[in-house]
Amino acid sequence: MDKNVLFTEYFADWIKTYKHGAVRQVTYRKYVTTLKRLTQIVPTLTVKAMDRRAYQSILNTYAETHERLTTMDFHHHLRAAVLDAVDDGLLKHDPTRRAVVKGISRERETVKYLSLKQLTDLLNTLNLDGEVSWDHFVYLLAKTGLRFAEALGLTPTDINPDKCTLTVSKTWDYKSPIPKFGLTKNESSKRTISLDKQTFSVIWRDAQATSDGQPIFVQPGCRVFNDTVNHYLRRLCTAAGVPMIAIHGLRHTHASILLYSGVSVASVARRLGHANMITTQKTYLHIIKELEAQDNEKIMHCLEHLT
Repeated sequence: MDKNVLFTEYFADWIKTYKHGAVRQVTYRKYVTTLKRLTQIVPTLTVKAMDRRAYQSILNTYAETHERLTTMDFHHHLRAAVLDAVDDGLLKHDPTRRAVVKGISRERETVKYLSLKQLTDLLNTLNLDGEVSWDHFVYLLAKTGLRFAEALGLTPTDINPDKCTLTVSKTWDYKSPIPKFGLTKNESSKRTISLDKQTFSVIWRDAQATSDGQPIFVQPGCRVFNDTVNHYLRRLCTAAGVPMIAIHGLRHTHASILLYSGVSVASVARRLGHANMITTQKTYLHIIKELEAQDNEKIMHCLEHLT
């Protein structure tokens, strides 16, 4: 490829060559989104003109309207392509070296998870009577720790009335222009989860009101957006008088309550569908350290009473 080619053209060819068919569709769409934003920021920048100042300017412009973590993802997408341009001999030096990633601050910070008391107050505001609703959806996520797309992908056949369990074998690709069933995040995400009687009663009633093969929480022909459910959950949090929490925070809340209750890291990892315990340990390191401190006190207390 010529050095005078537009960087946007190079990036478009790069994601088609190296990412199409190699990553999940939802991930590929993120690269396409990066390309669209890049085209808006530097529509005329050539590969040859890409230097450290130009690259930093791209990041700075993007960071003006995005949080730092989002800007970091944008940077990772671009950097991978730029490094290949260096390997291809189109660039002599790495213009991404020592790049500074900035970003705007959140206007309203949400907590990562709720305490047991706060979760109880939240669940008490839910209306679990009547037809399938977002109240039922919030309740299910809080009691199972399912990911958003996993819960959307549940169908009546995933609910086992004999064993009071639900099986995660697919997701609902709600981000696709034409929403459809999708793959789980990884093989470990395919799992069967035990339900308490009250949770089973709610989901089983919803399942019976849904046609086989149809997602329980997605109406035929309707789109579901993460932001819509997050806004609904914020209203519930306000009504319950508890800190604001995002939908994914229900998963963190579920895991933290189990860990604080003494459930092993291995069991929590299996219930969440983590690929391994290392993922669970990294995600909930602060809780695990706190529990280890409590364990040390128990150990010392036990040893002191040995004769």
